[in-house]
Amino acid sequence: MSCKIRYSGVKLNLIIFYKKDRKAMDMSALTPNEGKEIEISTKYGRFSRYPVKTHVVCAGDSLTEIMDKYVMPYIQPGDMIFISEKIVAISQGRAFDIDDIKPSRLANTLCKFVYKSPYGIGLGSPWTMELAIRDIGAPKILLAAFCSAVTKPFGVRGVFYKVVGDKGRAIDGPCSYTLPPYNHYAKMAPKDPDKVAKMLKDHTGCDIVIMDANDIGREVLGISNGDLDIDMCREVFADNPLGQASQQTPIAIVRKES
Repeated sequence: MSCKIRYSGVKLNLIIFYKKDRKAMDMSALTPNEGKEIEISTKYGRFSRYPVKTHVVCAGDSLTEIMDKYVMPYIQPGDMIFISEKIVAISQGRAFDIDDIKPSRLANTLCKFVYKSPYGIGLGSPWTMELAIRDIGAPKILLAAFCSAVTKPFGVRGVFYKVVGDKGRAIDGPCSYTLPPYNHYAKMAPKDPDKVAKMLKDHTGCDIVIMDANDIGREVLGISNGDLDIDMCREVFADNPLGQASQQTPIAIVRKES
């Protein structure tokens, strides 16, 4: 869908016409990542999640062009598109080589008190803490640190991330299993994820969900349609079917089967 039309109503009609008049490609080409399944049963019904392989996304890459090249050939009416927040942030230029990040004294101090999960560094490194201070602001980060320190003796975990919110939770740093060159990068949360989701819905005609998902949690950062059930989105991604290491599958086509 390379056609660019200024009037959104006309563009939507073209998207619908395009869907009706072409046959979607064989979904068998979209195979599950190792240890994952295409289908999942939830209290909302049974869904198929087809992981879509892309090139290594870089700063400045067009998300609409990625949709056209890798996703749209497989789309059927009623499909949803779930996108990793990571490639949205990367495309926006919000990922940085850690050699180019100069952590402040505050970042170096605070990161020592953050819980380090085996599924990602989070804010437990000087580089990611520095990005959090820049993006969220030092006052809120200090408030989160204070609340965490007060509640930690009572065995309460995760207070820091509850205070900093989605923007803080989505910040991540270099991990050995991350696809190069991003195994040497730290990234912020995507900017205006709801706006990005709505823009991509206008382009594709599909509901868009921007997810921050790993093997221990799922957060919806952006949705194109306020009527989408956030809990349903989380359940559909309960096992995180995406793969952003050697799999290179940061997008999933989600199809309700029953």
